[in-house]
Amino acid sequence: MASFNRVILMGNLTRDPEIRYTSGGTAVCDIGLAVNDRRKGADGQWVEETTFVDVTLWGRTAEVAGEYLAKGSPVLIEGRLKLDTWQTNDGQKRSKLHVVCERMQMVGPRGAGAPGGKAAQPRQQNDLYSQPEPADDYGPPPMGGGAPEDDIPF
Repeated sequence: MASFNRVILMGNLTRDPEIRYTSGGTAVCDIGLAVNDRRKGADGQWVEETTFVDVTLWGRTAEVAGEYLAKGSPVLIEGRLKLDTWQTNDGQKRSKLHVVCERMQMVGPRGAGAPGGKAAQPRQQNDLYSQPEPADDYGPPPMGGGAPEDDIPF
């Protein structure tokens, strides 16, 4: 039987990302994501429901999250579910379901995180996402010597 394991979530970070590195030098970042849902209850009133999801990012994605995201930053995560199981020191079996991120997309305006956080820093001109301002090369039309009106192709 075929299987399919795909998760797409959009929410806000519940804490600042903290990057750590494996012994092999690979970046790892665990983030908490709050995903809000709004639905009508049985009494017809709107009910807000928040689901908290743990997400693990690896490699360059983890580094980007640590550099550009902060608590409160909106983010879209695509990944897969993973169940971790372990045994505590007193012999109890524990398990935790979390998302392993395969693709992350920052959402919203730059600096959408909490005030004072890394994501709230002002945009710099030499920044990755900056685009040069268009040059105003149009100026006034030339005096005389222009194309006659009946030669305009439109």
